[in-house]
Order: sequence, then C-alpha cells, then structure tokens
Amino acid sequence: MTASNKKTVIIILIAVVLIALVPLFMLQGAEFGGSDDAGSEMISEIQGQEYEPWFTPVLEQALNGELPGEVESMIFCVQTGIGVGILAFFLGRFVERKKLGKEDQDL
Repeated sequence: MTASNKKTVIIILIAVVLIALVPLFMLQGAEFGGSDDAGSEMISEIQGQEYEPWFTPVLEQALNGELPGEVESMIFCVQTGIGVGILAFFLGRFVERKKLGKEDQDL
C-alpha cells in the first residue's frame, strides 16, 4: 500500500468515526426512534385515527404471541452477519481478481 493510499484510508476512517459520533454529541437528549414508529405516527396524523398494522409477522403467528426482544435482536444480528458475509465475500473476490490481473500483466 502506498503512502497516498494509507493517507486516504486514514482520512476516510476519521470521517466515518466523525459521522458516527458527531450526532450523538450535538443532539444530546434527542430521541432516536425507529422508522416503524415514525411511519405509524405519520399515518395516524394523515388518517386522523390510530394506525393498525395489516400484516402480522410469520413468527408471531407461529408462536401465538410477540417475540421477546432478545430473539428479535438475535434474528437481526444473524441477518446482519449474513449480509456482512456476502459483502465481504464479493469484496474479497474483487480484490483477488484485481491482484491476479496485475500479476498476469507483469508476466
């Protein structure tokens, strides 16, 4: 890795950290709600009545009740892990393809 590449990577990492931390310090005391809550509030404002979901998740139907928060968190983490694995696989393939392409040109 060249010096300019290292400098670029460091600048990008600093920018990512700032993007993550600046809102937490600038918006202290603010509520960071989920998109589901914001969407249902907006629909309630537009319709003038309480929003009722028209779909029940499959696991809630199978268990005859709402999933515990820990199970929801676990499912979310598994989903995130699968997504990161797929992303890392393809990024690794692109990097290796680029390396192999450069080696072929050097021969």
